[in-house]
Amino acid sequence: MLVLGVESSCDETGVALYDTERGLLAHRLYSQVKMHAEYGGVVPELASRDHVRRLLPLVREVMADAGVARSDISGVAYTAGPGLLGALMVGAMAARSMAFAWGVPALAVHHMEGHLLAPMLEPQPPEFPFVALLVSGGHTQLIKVEAVGRYELLGESLDDAAGEAFDKTAKLLGLPYPGGPELAALATEGVEGRFKFPSPMVDRPGMDFSFSGLKTAVRQAVQAMDKELTRQDKADVSLAFQTAVVRTLVIKCKRALDATGYKTLVVAGGVSANLALRAALEEATTARGARVYYPALSFCTDNGAMIAYAGAQRLQAGESSASAVQLKARWPLTELRVPQA
Repeated sequence: MLVLGVESSCDETGVALYDTERGLLAHRLYSQVKMHAEYGGVVPELASRDHVRRLLPLVREVMADAGVARSDISGVAYTAGPGLLGALMVGAMAARSMAFAWGVPALAVHHMEGHLLAPMLEPQPPEFPFVALLVSGGHTQLIKVEAVGRYELLGESLDDAAGEAFDKTAKLLGLPYPGGPELAALATEGVEGRFKFPSPMVDRPGMDFSFSGLKTAVRQAVQAMDKELTRQDKADVSLAFQTAVVRTLVIKCKRALDATGYKTLVVAGGVSANLALRAALEEATTARGARVYYPALSFCTDNGAMIAYAGAQRLQAGESSASAVQLKARWPLTELRVPQA
């Protein structure tokens, strides 16, 4: 089965072709980062309009890259949420129109299920069951994963997601957009020990997260310096902030592995590209006789490949979406059902 995947949930237009026998054939991604940088964040209306401009040319490029014709495609998968409704609408309408014109089924895909399954695109994918840490700008969740569609929420952020905390802290430090990667890069220049911020909610049981208090601690430290921050000041704050976030995520992952008894951890979402987090999780899982898996760095952020793969698993089981398009700005992952083969 050959599936075309379309991702348009926020500020990146992704298109990919996944074949259930041959794997990923081709993928293209257009990022709107430069356009939104002028405003210091994503402008939903601009994002939607840019998806309109970029999507169909990317479809043509991906099909040319893979050397396939319209008649070769077995189904079209598209992101239906969570995300920006206007941006989702562009991808959904284009995907449904193509599916209708080609006489193939269309399938609405959960954006976070795409992230969760992205490591399955790797040459050595993880095996079920496993614990998944979904960590991005919009989500920080620990999920018990028994199979595709069989998910149990173990813990989630009660306020800001980890990626959001990275971006807001970067903005506080005056770093350019997108702030999270800029902060992580600057942290490599930081002096350890100058600042020490609390790792939130690690002194109480459970697997939920909270990062709002950490942001407050950073703001207070910056205000206490009462001066224009030097590059070294920003680097030292960045390192301390990142250390606190990473420590929190690692401790909660350990708890999730203990609670489930699983020996496999999957980490996905934009923040999974953070090298400090990867190093800490590698050390923690190795010490426990467990193993951690990630998507390729190019598939950590939003992309069409993960949507094509997730859609292929469900389309192959005979699923398809109703003719009425249903898009969701918010959509709990646990609402998904197990595909019936």
